Amino acid sequence: MAQYFHIHPDNPQMRHIHHASEMLRDGAVIVYPTDTGYALGCHIGDKNALERICRIRRLDDKHHFTLLCRDLTEVSTYARFDTPVYRLLKAHTPGAYTFLLRATREVPRRLMHPKKKTIGLRIPGSAIALALLEALNEPMMTTTLIMPGEEDALQDPELIRDRLQKQVDLVIDGGHGGLIPTTLIDLTADLPVVIREGLGEKEPFLV
Repeated sequence: MAQYFHIHPDNPQMRHIHHASEMLRDGAVIVYPTDTGYALGCHIGDKNALERICRIRRLDDKHHFTLLCRDLTEVSTYARFDTPVYRLLKAHTPGAYTFLLRATREVPRRLMHPKKKTIGLRIPGSAIALALLEALNEPMMTTTLIMPGEEDALQDPELIRDRLQKQVDLVIDGGHGGLIPTTLIDLTADLPVVIREGLGEKEPFLV
């Protein structure tokens, strides 16, 4: 049965945050709130936890996984990009964007797109998510909590607990989540490409 923490969305209780980060290090799969909605998360290096997330969402190896990072310094450890891309990232993070970038060798191979060798990177604006990352002191593997056959992410943490309590180890209740996902931007080519329209404004990336 999953544990269930009520955490304040603006002033996270650090005892819960540290407990959650310890669970992640020990192989837990968690549900947590971001600035766009609820997501599944696990330790970046835990193969078994990743496989559990893939089973929950029925993901194949072509799915673009995302690393949740604290800041651009951390992003630069896991992705390769030039100065113009850095300026774009700096102008639009933290926020409701996920960026596809070319992965470095620091990214576990199982998280990369098998052909493109890319990885999703995101710097959230959520206090709970950022507190988790600070406690972990490294990125977290994440994917939006959209169940198989459904179009929208789950948004009610109590319903999430009822539905997934035997499949995840922890549900963090940070209030009702949103329905609109991040805007997904591919920054691997010469010009940005908007892959998915979401909460982040797309206009700055249209050339």
